[in-house]
Amino acid sequence: MPDPVSAPSAPSGAAVPSADVEALHALVLKSLDDDQAVEVISIPLAGKSSIADHMVIASGRSTRQVASMATKLAQKIKQECKQIVRIEGLPTADWVLIDADDVIVHLFRPEVRSFYNLERMWAFGDEDDKKPPVAAPGA
Repeated sequence: MPDPVSAPSAPSGAAVPSADVEALHALVLKSLDDDQAVEVISIPLAGKSSIADHMVIASGRSTRQVASMATKLAQKIKQECKQIVRIEGLPTADWVLIDADDVIVHLFRPEVRSFYNLERMWAFGDEDDKKPPVAAPGA
C-alpha cells in the first residue's frame, strides 16, 4: 500500500493561484525554521524553470533531523494546504526531495549538500552570477 503522504497529487500543469503558492512557500519556510533547519535558502524559479515557482534548500544536522523535518513538513502541507506531496530519499535521509508541485524542497545532511551544491547550479546564468540566492527570513 503506497504511503498517503507520497501518493500522487492533483494533475500536473493545473494552474494554482499565486496566493496559494505563496502560502505554501511561507508554510515551508516556517516549518523549516520551527524545526531548526540550518542554512535555509529560497531560490525563485518563476521565469527560470517550469518545474516550480520556488526551490527551498536546507540542511539538517543528522539523518534523523533531515527525516524528521521532511516527515513533519509533508504532514503540515497535507493538513494546511490540503495537498499531497511526493517524497524521495526518506529511507536514507542524506538528501530528501519533497515535491509539492509549485515548491520543491531539498533537505540535506551538510556534507551531501556541499557535494552537490545545488545553490550554485541554480544561480548559474543569472544576470549577476556573484549574487547569492535569497536567504530565507529568519535564517
